[in-house]
Amino acid sequence: MNRAADTVRDYATRLGAVLAGTDWSMVEPLGDALVRCWRTRRTVFLAGNGGSAGNANHLANDFLYPVSKTVGKGIRTHALTDNPAKLTCLANDEGYEAALAAQLAVMAEKGDVLIAFSGSGNSPNILRLLEQARRMEVESFAILGFDGGRAKALADHPIHFAVDDMQISEDLQTITCHALVQHLYARREEFSA
Repeated sequence: MNRAADTVRDYATRLGAVLAGTDWSMVEPLGDALVRCWRTRRTVFLAGNGGSAGNANHLANDFLYPVSKTVGKGIRTHALTDNPAKLTCLANDEGYEAALAAQLAVMAEKGDVLIAFSGSGNSPNILRLLEQARRMEVESFAILGFDGGRAKALADHPIHFAVDDMQISEDLQTITCHALVQHLYARREEFSA
């Protein structure tokens, strides 16, 4: 019989192997973009589906406040997945595949940043969102698992983890951004004036 502890140990080993074997230089452009947004008061948009949507909502919060722990001194962020009324309205009227891109089309400006989370990299609404970002000259990042899907080619900066496990893929979205929150928090004095 397989014990829960054995499953968790195996999971931790697999996640640890990905973390140890990753060339983390691929996150430098995202770190630089977050600093630029913080400095220039541009907006960072985040989006995903399912667990990745939960990650988008969570990390929008982390860039807004925990990155500085000073009210009014965080990064301007917006999770495109945080409002069920908007999502269901747009999904009903424009189709689910347009529900994220339609929001970006109204709220984003040239020079803003998009972080898209996708395990497969093939979700139609994420692909439409990345296409919309490109049309608007919104710098796009996609944190992806599996083979990266079509999103790997659409994002300005793909951050790809070649792992065939949805849960580990979603963990890597959070781990990457949590590490960047700590990186930025260490620099918070630069933005406190």
